[in-house]
Amino acid sequence: MAVAFLLNDKQEVLFLQKKKKDTFLAGFLVPIGGHIEGDEINEPQKACFREIEEETGIKSGLIENLSLKYIVLRVKDNQEIRIQNVFFGNVLKNTTLIESDEGELSWVDYKDISSQNVSATTKEIVKHYDEVGKYCENVYVGSMRSFKGNPEITWGVLEDWELLISL
Repeated sequence: MAVAFLLNDKQEVLFLQKKKKDTFLAGFLVPIGGHIEGDEINEPQKACFREIEEETGIKSGLIENLSLKYIVLRVKDNQEIRIQNVFFGNVLKNTTLIESDEGELSWVDYKDISSQNVSATTKEIVKHYDEVGKYCENVYVGSMRSFKGNPEITWGVLEDWELLISL
């Protein structure tokens, strides 16, 4: 998957309210994004731009600094490994949104995200971004797990270790 936390000039993030009849995260607020197509497998940012335009009508030229910040891994039903590429970017002022068949779009004040009906993954990403991610250019890899019965992500910096040992 490729998803984006798109911020406007008021520090609000664009979310999609999933329909209650959906099978995945029904009724939840989710970042804009979705599945990566076969021809995009090595270009998650391309997939993210495509999903943004499909779900919101926002074209890539109206987004600044769309950068990969997180790669989150989790196991689903011990059958499937889910990989989520998470981007952060800024939407230019006065951007017009279109209606989406997938749900209702809404802007949520960044500081209020964790109190909304969002997934544990979204809460963990926002928490880490507040504490660490927004202060640096690193890309982080996170593994979702249960800690004392609560969902949690263990984070590490994604680095080119071969480049680091040759310095």
